[in-house]
Amino acid sequence: MTFEELGLSQKVLAAVQASGYTTPTPIQAQAIPPALQGRDILGIAQTGTGKTAAFTLPMLSRLESGRARARVPRTLILEPTRELAAQVEESFAKYGKNHRLNVALLIGGVSFGDQEAKIMRGADVLIATPGRLLDFFDRGKLLLTGIEILVIDEADRMLDMGFIPDIERVCKLVPFTRQTLFFSATMPPEITRLTEAFLHNPIRCEVSRAATTATTIRQALVASRGHADKRDTLRNLIRGAESFKNAIIFCNRKRDVAILHRSLVKHGFSAGALHGDMDQLARMASLDAFKNGEVSLLVCSDVAARGLDIPDVSHVFNFDVPTHSEDYVHRIGRTGRAGRSGVAMTIVTEDDMKYVDQIQSLIGKAIDWEGPGFDALPPPMETTRPQERRGDRAGRGMRRERGRRPATEREAPVSLGRPPRGGRSKPEEERFRSPACAAPTAERRERRPRRHEDDGPPVVGLGDHVPSFLLRPVALRPAKVAEE
Repeated sequence: MTFEELGLSQKVLAAVQASGYTTPTPIQAQAIPPALQGRDILGIAQTGTGKTAAFTLPMLSRLESGRARARVPRTLILEPTRELAAQVEESFAKYGKNHRLNVALLIGGVSFGDQEAKIMRGADVLIATPGRLLDFFDRGKLLLTGIEILVIDEADRMLDMGFIPDIERVCKLVPFTRQTLFFSATMPPEITRLTEAFLHNPIRCEVSRAATTATTIRQALVASRGHADKRDTLRNLIRGAESFKNAIIFCNRKRDVAILHRSLVKHGFSAGALHGDMDQLARMASLDAFKNGEVSLLVCSDVAARGLDIPDVSHVFNFDVPTHSEDYVHRIGRTGRAGRSGVAMTIVTEDDMKYVDQIQSLIGKAIDWEGPGFDALPPPMETTRPQERRGDRAGRGMRRERGRRPATEREAPVSLGRPPRGGRSKPEEERFRSPACAAPTAERRERRPRRHEDDGPPVVGLGDHVPSFLLRPVALRPAKVAEE
């Protein structure tokens, strides 16, 4: 099958041919024809199989007729991350170069005024993250009554990671007669039940079993001891990797991204960092540096695990085993894209085995081990880092003691009005003591009052003291006799 057989317009076909594509992928071949007919679609396919083009191409064909009005966009595409939203905008620029369409990108970290100016000119295609979209709507800068096509990309992440209230609100704001397209690489049964509230008689386009990994990716597990040993293990894997060109390294926490990035740079590696706490300009600059080959390693959190299309990534290293098994599928999907081969290695400690079992159960196959197992590993390095990372008081105390000088090198503290304690002789210390401190310990204990021992018998009522107002005589008045 070719793109000409899918029913796309001539302008779209010309742009596809100029991009060098001749044969559609399975998800594109199944999703594009019903999308051109206006049907709702639930698309499930592996990462790197062209899901973005599966909804971009039919949207361009349908948008050739009509124009957008100010503040009333015609189509809406919701993305979970800023990077993925910017990547979809690049796809529209590539495939829509023969169209005179206005594309607006609403994401956080960018000037609000520039985005408002694009909305006021009229947007045929609106690409947004849920937070910034609702921010525009609440300010009265945007109307969603003209939406003809609603696309929710990475649907499982949008519905499973806290976006459910936002998605429900957006679906109530757009017209009921809109066309809705859901695309994702994983679709658990509980998420599928949620999509039934948003889709009307959808066509399910499933070209592979949900949560499967590409056959072009070689997967391996590497055993390691503690957190400090994992960094040394990662450096050895990078130095010994075959056909190494570049790599994306995933961590579970943003703080670990910064620590690992500094460690790699310190050891002479060309590395960049990407996580959610960075401002948008720094995130885009780091991503562009990796795409352009200025850095060969990109240390990132799961913000880069979804949908980022960097075609020529040779390796993916999971510095931390993902706690959600679906994230593993998306992480390793950054390599082995578009038919290329790739390598995905996961560094595993003994505490991570429960997550490894969940991943193998999800993808339906066992992952081979590479290198020695846990029994053959050397003993863990002596370090206080785990205690410090957990905020342990003992770890902080050890850190403070490590920074102190020996007692012989420290200067004696100086106080006003009395000589330093370290320079006194024993008679001087006795002279500076107060009489209470000079008394023997046993004697001081005897003089210390004891509670509840010398208070006497317990007081009942008011005790022996009677207030004077109770002792005053009371004159009783004779009662009046009622007259008969």
